[in-house]
Amino acid sequence: MSTQTNSPAKLHRTSVGDFELTVLTDGTYWLDGGAMFGVIPKPMWNKRAPADDLNRITLGLNSLLIRGGGKNILIETGIGPKLEEKRQKIYGNSASLLRSFETLQVSPDEIDIVINTHLHFDHCGWNTYYKDGRPVPTFPRATYYAQQGEWEHAQEQHDRDAISYMTDNYNPLLQNGQMKLLRGDSEIAPGVRVKVFPGHTHHMQAVIIESHGKTACYISDLIPTTAHLDPLWVMGYDLDPITCIDNRKKFYEIAIPEKWLVAFTHDHEHPFAYVERDDRGKPIARYVQ
Repeated sequence: MSTQTNSPAKLHRTSVGDFELTVLTDGTYWLDGGAMFGVIPKPMWNKRAPADDLNRITLGLNSLLIRGGGKNILIETGIGPKLEEKRQKIYGNSASLLRSFETLQVSPDEIDIVINTHLHFDHCGWNTYYKDGRPVPTFPRATYYAQQGEWEHAQEQHDRDAISYMTDNYNPLLQNGQMKLLRGDSEIAPGVRVKVFPGHTHHMQAVIIESHGKTACYISDLIPTTAHLDPLWVMGYDLDPITCIDNRKKFYEIAIPEKWLVAFTHDHEHPFAYVERDDRGKPIARYVQ
């Protein structure tokens, strides 16, 4: 198993009660800005996420390591090292997640649980890596969790989103018994639970961390970056944008008054923020450095 030689960005770290939360990174990648903001006109979104001359914007690949309660829990595993050369050139990713592990001086062997919010290739790529041409677990001691409905949809290989799914990221883990499929909202460990928020995919789940009256939430692609806080600024990639809008509003109804810390999966500059409302009632980010 090899890692890139480039150094990862600094590790963002905070705590929620008894849990220590550290953002690990698989680097950054490029996606089309128009696709990331759907029907929102470019003159509006380009102010928040400036595009290059190919209309690409830079996105982060943020994993979250939760340490506490005698467990090491990893949320998401980035794009990983398995993309073919053509796609790697398109996305410009560096597959640097294990460099973050080295910086933190944590071994993949120490991970007890891996949670995939959904099974798109940019969220579960380091679930496995190729050894002698075969996909093997990157985290050999871990139990992996995903939603049953998400896996079933991935197996369909539908024309709309088949390109987003790579079976080598998850099917080998089901075959060897390491991945467990959930049916809806579930407790993963004391203080750590998942809640399904459909919209981006039909069965995408967020991860909620609770301790001593404090709450954090890895909201995943329901709100991919702090530039997407407006409920109407949904992605062209979302399978059901109307449901996505509705679920953002439902999330804010809880997260804002209860002052949840939010972890953003694709915000390479601001992976943590509190969501508040401005004087017009619009959700805005109060960044956490």
